[in-house]
Amino acid sequence: MSATEPSAQPRQAATVLLLRDGPDGVEVHLQRRTRGMPFAGGMTAYIGGGVDPRDGDADLDWVGPGPASWATTWGCDEAVARQLVCAAVRETFEEAGVLLAGPASGGVVPDVSGPGWEAQRQALLTRELALSDLLAARGLALRADLLRPFAHWITPPVEPRRYDTKFFAAALPDGQEAQDVSGEADEAGWSTAAAALAEYEAGTRPMLPPTVHTLGQLAAFPDVAAVLAGSPPAPLEPISPTFSEDADGQTWAELPDGTRIRLVAPL
Repeated sequence: MSATEPSAQPRQAATVLLLRDGPDGVEVHLQRRTRGMPFAGGMTAYIGGGVDPRDGDADLDWVGPGPASWATTWGCDEAVARQLVCAAVRETFEEAGVLLAGPASGGVVPDVSGPGWEAQRQALLTRELALSDLLAARGLALRADLLRPFAHWITPPVEPRRYDTKFFAAALPDGQEAQDVSGEADEAGWSTAAAALAEYEAGTRPMLPPTVHTLGQLAAFPDVAAVLAGSPPAPLEPISPTFSEDADGQTWAELPDGTRIRLVAPL
């Protein structure tokens, strides 16, 4: 993009760090995006994607902090906040087969496997079904109280494809299992932050700067409960890196706090 061209308007997006406790500490569900993807192809990433217009449907039961509370957290209006929370729940079901929902009276749906659930997941993917339709048909409420804010990143203006991405954290609900069902990924599974970062440093797991940085943050927590108990400031300050190249031709992302993250090309 030249200096005279206007930068692209960032698209609202939601990303979810789906977590569980493992023998070596907190594990997060990671996916390697297929190389043909127009954005971050070949890169390891979390569950997530852009907001869909129907994520703003108001006709659904909701448990936990309402859109006004999330709007304060993310520094946006209530309509966008509602879309972001719904997108986080929808993407988690679409890409991992995990549904953060349950009866309005309390609890989480324990099992979302089986052909009926899979048919509805596919209908969400094709946009034949909205999240609000799925929840209403099942008599379920969206569990916003299972989500916690974790980070906020905005793609730099120099990039042609930009996202204003809100990072949520959530624990894998009891009784549910994350599945490798995303059509946007060719590999999915659980990893500790330390193991994923070691692979990144070895050059075998390319990741974008937001993933590298948030994995570093995640590595500081002893268990999932500690992650979810964290109370980041509201609104969360968005991070937008700049890029530079060193004498060896290596490109680095530089964060406002001075942190530098090496860019690794997809394998």
